[in-house]
Amino acid sequence: MKSILYKIITAFALIFGVSFSYGQNLKTDIQSLNLNGNPNLLTDMIDTSTRIGKSMLTIYNKFGNIGFSGYIQPQFQVAESKGAPNEFEGGTWPVAVSNRFRIRRGRIRTDYTHYTDEGKPSVYFLVQFDGTEQGLNIRDLWGRYYENKFELFHFSMGMMARPFGYEILLSSMNRESPERGRMSQTLMKTERDLGFMVSLNPRKASSKFKWFAIDLGIYNGQGLAGPQEYDNHKDVVFRISSKRQTIKGLNAKISGGLSGYIGGITNQSTMLYSMKQEDGIWKMQTDSLSGNIGKNASRRYFGADFQIIFPNAEGQTEFRAEYIRGQQTGTLSNSASPGTYPVDGTGKNLPLAIRSFDGAYIYFLQHLGSWHHQIGLKFDWYDPNKKVSGKEISKDNGLTAADIRYNTFGIGYINYVNPYLKLVLWYEHPVNEKTSLTGFEKDLKDGVFTARAQFNF
Repeated sequence: MKSILYKIITAFALIFGVSFSYGQNLKTDIQSLNLNGNPNLLTDMIDTSTRIGKSMLTIYNKFGNIGFSGYIQPQFQVAESKGAPNEFEGGTWPVAVSNRFRIRRGRIRTDYTHYTDEGKPSVYFLVQFDGTEQGLNIRDLWGRYYENKFELFHFSMGMMARPFGYEILLSSMNRESPERGRMSQTLMKTERDLGFMVSLNPRKASSKFKWFAIDLGIYNGQGLAGPQEYDNHKDVVFRISSKRQTIKGLNAKISGGLSGYIGGITNQSTMLYSMKQEDGIWKMQTDSLSGNIGKNASRRYFGADFQIIFPNAEGQTEFRAEYIRGQQTGTLSNSASPGTYPVDGTGKNLPLAIRSFDGAYIYFLQHLGSWHHQIGLKFDWYDPNKKVSGKEISKDNGLTAADIRYNTFGIGYINYVNPYLKLVLWYEHPVNEKTSLTGFEKDLKDGVFTARAQFNF
């Protein structure tokens, strides 16, 4: 095993060491994505003013154009132990497996934009599929209408990303780490949901508020984690954001946002779990009352994100940070909101569980004297139950592995070979708090190393 891993890492290292004559194009691409207010978030339309946008396979006509793009992410992974209890680095690990090849993502995307006679966008349509060795699934299927009288609003409807946070919205094609953090994956599994969104985003060239945007949407709630809506409760999601602005005197670009998620799940059991104090000890408890049926189990998140970039002579330095806290509804065994309403083996509805949580992440990204080479450092934490910690987490207190806090440390190297190929070496090491639960008395062996190639057009 060590011999195989050594050969793979050596091969990647040789590839990373090769120089290519694409430096200027690569610099232009990264600057257009990161410095000019277009970080390529999932809610954005393709910016055809950039070289990446122009390079899409396009079919033009008098009134609009159809564009085709895509990327694949084949990868090899090695886990610290067989059956590593870490589903957040590309999926669960079978009990006898500690290394694997995967197609993590295989995306094919079609964009259509209709323009007015004045050349302004009128209707935008996007469809994107994801194909891996596990099958083919829809990722995006939504349309957008732009009003052009005031050039202030656009309206979107369909299966689309929810406007919350920064890491959640940053495209997996452009993100440096192989996966989003544990917090982002838990709160917004698959990122997308069915719903409607209205956006305030001034587009007039003369507007003094082109840097400012508000997105407000209403969604089913379960997202792509489930096949359909399973209660009448709808979730309201919003983000107030600033596009990147120059800080005079520092030669830096800064951006950020405030996000909110106000929703919940309708409880369909006579029991509803929540944290309660008993003799000064926090426990997960419930009563059994018919009045619990139909109660709203809260999902309320509030977060703030921040990004700052310092251009260098050849490359840039970037810091990103985001903090989210609130109430999350899951089950006793999982803090993620279920995609379908949970039932037992007989089909009986199970109770939901409400927890107070918080979490955050911090990125440090640095080019190494060249636009081709970059290192990344990342730290994130997710505490699904702020009421308890450490040895307080026990079966006697009604708690499970879903209540354990994790701190995750990540380090990686990214090589932008050319505008169409990116290679990544990345290691993630989660550290769980030590509890009174069987199997979680010490830190688990669940670190994962990922070697990935990303091909895109």
